[in-house]
Amino acid sequence: MRTTSLQSDPSLTVRRLRDRQSHDPADLSAVLAEAIVAHVGFVRGGHPIVLPFLCGVGDLGAGPVLLLHGSTGGGLFLDAGEAGIPVAATVTHVDGLVFARSTFDSSANYRSAMVVGNATVVPDDLRTEALWQIADHLMPGRRDEVREMTAKEVRATQVLQLPLDRSSVKIRAAGVGEAVDDGEDHGVWAGVLPLAVRAGAPIAGAVSGDAPVDGSVRAFAARLDGAAADREARVAAVMRPTTA
Repeated sequence: MRTTSLQSDPSLTVRRLRDRQSHDPADLSAVLAEAIVAHVGFVRGGHPIVLPFLCGVGDLGAGPVLLLHGSTGGGLFLDAGEAGIPVAATVTHVDGLVFARSTFDSSANYRSAMVVGNATVVPDDLRTEALWQIADHLMPGRRDEVREMTAKEVRATQVLQLPLDRSSVKIRAAGVGEAVDDGEDHGVWAGVLPLAVRAGAPIAGAVSGDAPVDGSVRAFAARLDGAAADREARVAAVMRPTTA
């Protein structure tokens, strides 16, 4: 994904624990690269609504965008109309729970991104490409293993695009913060319990027969496991005592 510069927008400035906010476009790219679901907030009939959407990151020619997948009959897609609709889309990865010796000092390791702006319907002539870009994001390599989409399938599906130039990223990847001793029992264990999305064993469908598991499935499972192991190693390095 091409990176995009993040605008300095007061409404996207983190007010608490500001050191956790990142203005590096590479961090935004990394958070969105692992996104499977984006939670999208918007207003309908004067009420706030938040809905989950399968998503992908792509570029339809005008720069990086978050692509939201849905049906042509979906409410948000109908609400968008020709002018688009203001939304806030969020992606969060919880990488671990931080168990301190008090609940107040306990926390979580996470990577989160919020993208705000006007979501617009992808033009008809770009819809097929947008759908392939979502597929490439969610299931890398699968395009080469399956048939082409039919015109009927494309007509039944809709995609919204949301520019990434108004985004906020917040990250915590650290150990237990225990700078002040408030009488905690040091006999109580404190540390980080890593959490990650990992793949289980592939389960074949009823019509798959004896077909072997395709390379894209095996590669995606390996990528999940590798990413989880890498994050655990980085946190362990941060927490490892240093010697004088």
